[in-house]
Amino acid sequence: MLQPSEYGYNGKSTPPASNPNTFTPVKTVSAPVEQATIGRTLVIKGELSGSEALYIDGRVEGKISLPDNRVTIGRNGSVQANITAREVVVMGKVSGNIECSDRVDIRSEGSVTGDVSTIRISVEDGAILKGGIEVRSSDRKQNQSQSQAKAAEAKAPETQKPDAAKAAAAHAAAAHA
Repeated sequence: MLQPSEYGYNGKSTPPASNPNTFTPVKTVSAPVEQATIGRTLVIKGELSGSEALYIDGRVEGKISLPDNRVTIGRNGSVQANITAREVVVMGKVSGNIECSDRVDIRSEGSVTGDVSTIRISVEDGAILKGGIEVRSSDRKQNQSQSQAKAAEAKAPETQKPDAAKAAAAHAAAAHA
């Protein structure tokens, strides 16, 4: 039988030699990003909705509705759908309208054919954009101004409404003359 002394163990543990030049990285823990991915070989036809971010590297045809999240179309992604999201990043191809509550970002290799409605938009050099662009100031201000206009219209007496229409028509006719 072997004796412990043959292994050089005397019952005391010796600390490992310290090297002042070793680097121990600090581990940082962050919350995982909830993001679904549609891979390159996947083809989806229909309506997509949910409450997490979506990365599309495959093909989607239909409708995408993620109003509180981000939709990213990867370089290999091809989307033939109307998109409703908080934020949209396009690196692939989109054919359809985009409705964004925050930001649309069309990267240099991206292509969008359709109308875009957003608060902020970024189109890099080399990107393709065919369609109309509506840049809103913000949803909150827009909703307030619409409700104020409706309230003012409701307060106006019925007899004044036709006169206002006649005045507006006369003003328009004068402007074209």
